[in-house]
Amino acid sequence: MSDHMPGFRSALSAMLVGTATVVLSCREPAPTAPDRLVPPLQASAIYSPTGLLQCRPLAYDSVTKRIGPKGGSIRVSKHLLVIPDGALSQPVRVTLVVPSDTVNRIRFAPEGLVFRPAAKFTTLTMSYANCETGSAGRRTKIAYTDDSLAILEYVPSVDDPSQRKVTGVLRHFSEYAASW
Repeated sequence: MSDHMPGFRSALSAMLVGTATVVLSCREPAPTAPDRLVPPLQASAIYSPTGLLQCRPLAYDSVTKRIGPKGGSIRVSKHLLVIPDGALSQPVRVTLVVPSDTVNRIRFAPEGLVFRPAAKFTTLTMSYANCETGSAGRRTKIAYTDDSLAILEYVPSVDDPSQRKVTGVLRHFSEYAASW
């Protein structure tokens, strides 16, 4: 029996590693981001199949900056993120990425970072000067999207059509895009 023991141990080890990998990959995601609920179909989807503004691509841009409890701001491409005093409990290395795309969007890292609720609002101001806005009367807003750009929810937003900018309130880091 001792001649077969090393092979048995190797097979047992491989089986345990495989089982652990399957179990860990099937677990529920950590509760660092809000539930991803798709909002009901909105009338704005008539103008674009996705509800997102169609834009001339901006050049790729990426900026990383360390932001602490005192807050700070980061400008990436034509967009601005403002993190107020008290929104973060410790310094965080923040990265904003603007892919060159036909949609004005920004990816944030670390993804899922949640701001302290007692702080003033963290805001994202997105330019849509390079986008088609169609007829007057439609307001631009910021949408929280998944990786495939499906709209998960709209964040509270204020449109400034004269400046072709929209400002939204963020509760966490993820991916956001300019939308109808």
